[in-house]
Amino acid sequence: MSADALVARLATDRARVDARLEALFVARSGPVPRLEAAMRHGVLVGGKRLRPVLVYAAGRALGGRDEDLDAPAMALELIHAYSLVHDDLPAMDDDDLRRGQPTVHKAFDEATAILAGDALQTLAFEVLARAAHPRLPALMLTLAVAAGRDGMAAGQALDLAAVGGHPDVEALATMHGHKTGALIRAAVRLGGLVAVDEEDPRLAALEAYADAIGLAFQIHDDVLDVTGDTATLGKASGADAARDKPTYPALLGLDGARSRAHELVEDAVAALAPLGGAGAPLVDLARYMIERDH
Repeated sequence: MSADALVARLATDRARVDARLEALFVARSGPVPRLEAAMRHGVLVGGKRLRPVLVYAAGRALGGRDEDLDAPAMALELIHAYSLVHDDLPAMDDDDLRRGQPTVHKAFDEATAILAGDALQTLAFEVLARAAHPRLPALMLTLAVAAGRDGMAAGQALDLAAVGGHPDVEALATMHGHKTGALIRAAVRLGGLVAVDEEDPRLAALEAYADAIGLAFQIHDDVLDVTGDTATLGKASGADAARDKPTYPALLGLDGARSRAHELVEDAVAALAPLGGAGAPLVDLARYMIERDH
């Protein structure tokens, strides 16, 4: 796929999931308008929608239909949005800016931000539960495990515990494998499960791909935190260093971190061999991820 075709495909998929997320709030008169507004702010103020894009790409690679992939794509982005709302809170990362806009606790207040995150998390499972699919239990389990104590929540706890410490590269990879990698892995598994049974060996290939690109994505994010600016990133640059967080550039240097990200992308590409030509869009996406700001 050419670079222009890939960019067009990404734009189409982002627009598709954005329209469906927007529809969750349109013409709704919830009991607490302020809560609704905070939820909208947390999920609809922008973002690259990488995780939904991966749901669509993985699902299509195994023959899934876009209309069947919509609910998992939305659910995963709602989980991601809730995690960002909570990560930005003063008790966590204490960020004032997200996607170029005030974070939810700044635009509203801390209590409303906590409740908005809670509501976005539960809305994710509501959206997925309403989807009529023969493998719905497996889809629900995939999302729950990725978000919870063995996935993203565990990764956030490890991240907080690492502040001011000196973990080695292996420990850092373990932390990010939970915090960032769990939802990346869930994205491709959700997409794959829409199309094929749990026993299909191509699911394992997709998950190996996701493990590699999830870590590559995080390393690239660490590099951008050093080299990017606030306008480009949509959040404060240099925040990791300011909080004394361990990062790949700090451990490997900028060139070493970039090199490791590229190695991981090639590992991801190799993992897709069982998919043959059907995996080509995922190959293009993996390489695009660390060549562009995300």
